[in-house]
Parts: sequence; structure tokens; C-alpha cells
Amino acid sequence: MKTRKLGTSGLEVSAIGLGCMGMSDFYGHHDDKASSDTLLRALDIGINFWDTADMYGPHTNELLLGKVLKESGRRDEVVLATKFGIQRDSDGQFLGVCGRPEYVRQCCEDSLKRLGVDHIDLYYQHRMDSTVPIEDTVGAMAELVREGKIGHIGLSEANATLLQRANAVHPITALQSEYSLWTRELEDSILPACRELGISLVAYSPLGRGFLTGAYKNRDSFDENDWRLTNPRFSEENFQANLALVEQVNKLAADKGCTSAQLALAWLLHQQADLVPIPGTRKISRLEENAGAVEITLSEEELGQITAGIPKDMVQGSRYPEMAMQLLRQ
Repeated sequence: MKTRKLGTSGLEVSAIGLGCMGMSDFYGHHDDKASSDTLLRALDIGINFWDTADMYGPHTNELLLGKVLKESGRRDEVVLATKFGIQRDSDGQFLGVCGRPEYVRQCCEDSLKRLGVDHIDLYYQHRMDSTVPIEDTVGAMAELVREGKIGHIGLSEANATLLQRANAVHPITALQSEYSLWTRELEDSILPACRELGISLVAYSPLGRGFLTGAYKNRDSFDENDWRLTNPRFSEENFQANLALVEQVNKLAADKGCTSAQLALAWLLHQQADLVPIPGTRKISRLEENAGAVEITLSEEELGQITAGIPKDMVQGSRYPEMAMQLLRQ
């Protein structure tokens, strides 16, 4: 597995990471044993950048990763990233967003306990709290860096202005935002800001929540409690329209001699040298398929064909329901 460095800090991670959310939440049925096997296989093939959050479950995803790390004794092989800021109750209901300094500290302490570790390598603010100045939140995170409880600071879904303000308090190592062939809004101002400030992009949902793999032909493919059924891009009215995008990806991948997932990931890897996609999966077969994307080289001509064949405005529907979209507009 090839590696990449995040930000200016020198934090080195696998060029493909592993999003762990779906192992415990949001995407229907899950199997902790299968997920544990996938996590260990990830380390075997060099995928050492694991991404979780306290709200996944809530809490159960961090507990799963902590159990795997303890039982395997392989903590030193993992670059561990987790997030705080989105509040959910024990039933999973959304309660709000919080960035208060005392809340930052308590969340970090709780995550350390669930993960069973003495430090978190990369700690993100999951969503921005419009009621708390970003300087206060990042200031609290900086204190945790000085205490050795976290190694590096990240933000998730922050705009260019917030990135600049946060980075003035403490160097921000990474911005985690949704970025893929069907989600490219951040190319206008956020990616340029990242480049200017020396902040790497960690791309979540790089396969369009699985849609870009071509595995889903209709809404019946999902469990009845799968969150994607509430996502506008997966609605009855937009699903079939978005299949046209997938068909274009399938065609381009066939021409290249790779899978659709590999083409989508390779396209991302070619956008900039410090960008790291973190596709999520619960299956070893998909994990290994995703890992193969690092070996795919795309020429400038091929990149142009992909961009032209899948224009920004091709996707139908917003990327979240309206309430969640409001959290992205801080």
C-alpha cells in the first residue's frame, strides 16, 4: 500500500483509508465479526488509516474498533481518527451540534475510553457549531494536543472562512468532507483554501455511498432501515436518473480495465497528492478491490474524459435531507 502525508505535520497514512461508520450504523444490517475480520485484513494489506466517530452507533463503532485493537494488539499499526460534535441520544435521535470547550474535552476523554487507547492520532470536529466561535473550539482541541491526548486536529465539512480562522489558532492537518465524482461542490473555494493553508483533504463517501460501484439497481437493494432510503439522491424520483451517471462510470471503467469503484477512487487520488479517500466497507472483497485503486494510473487525457463524461451537474438530488444540509451551511 502506498502512503501519503497529511497537511504539513508529517502524519503519514495509507493512500486509501477505511471509513468504519457502516460497520455499526446507518447502512442496515451489520455483523461485528465480519467487520472485525475486515479491519484486520485492512492492516494486513497496509490500510492503516481508520475513521470513526462518537456518533456512529452512537458509540458502538468506537467500541468495535477498541475491541479489535485490544484483542489484536495492533494499535501501533493504526492511524486512528475519530470525531466529536454531533449529539445523539441512546436511541440514535439527533440532538444537535456542540463545540463548547468543556464538551470537546469530555468527548475526547470518552472516546479514549471506548477506543481503549491513550491518544487519538487525528481528532475532528464533526460539524461546526454556529453558536460557538471556531477559535474557542479549536483552542480546546489545541490544549488536548499539548497534553498528548490527540496528535493532530481536523475539521469536517468546514467552509473556507472557518478553515482560515481555525488554522490561525492551531495548524489544521486535515479537512474531512464529502468528495467524489458525484459530489464536487468544494472544488470552487474549499479545495483552493486547503491548498493555500497546507491542509489535506480526507474524502468521505468517495464512492457516493456505494452508488458509484454499480452494485445497486433499485431501492429494493437496501435494508428497510438503511439511511440511504431517506437520502434525496436515492429517492424514487432521482434513483433512476442517477443510474445514468453510474452507467457512464461503468463504461469508463471497462475501457480502463478496472472496476467502477477503482476508477472513482483513482480519479480522486489524481486530484492532488495529499488527498486521501476513505471508502467504507464491511466486506474483505470490497476492501481489497478498493485497495487496488492505488495502482491505477490515469493520463491527463483519461482524466479529461472522466470529467467530461461525468459533469458536476449530472447528479440529481441534494446529498443530505434538508435538516442535515443546514448543518453544512455554517
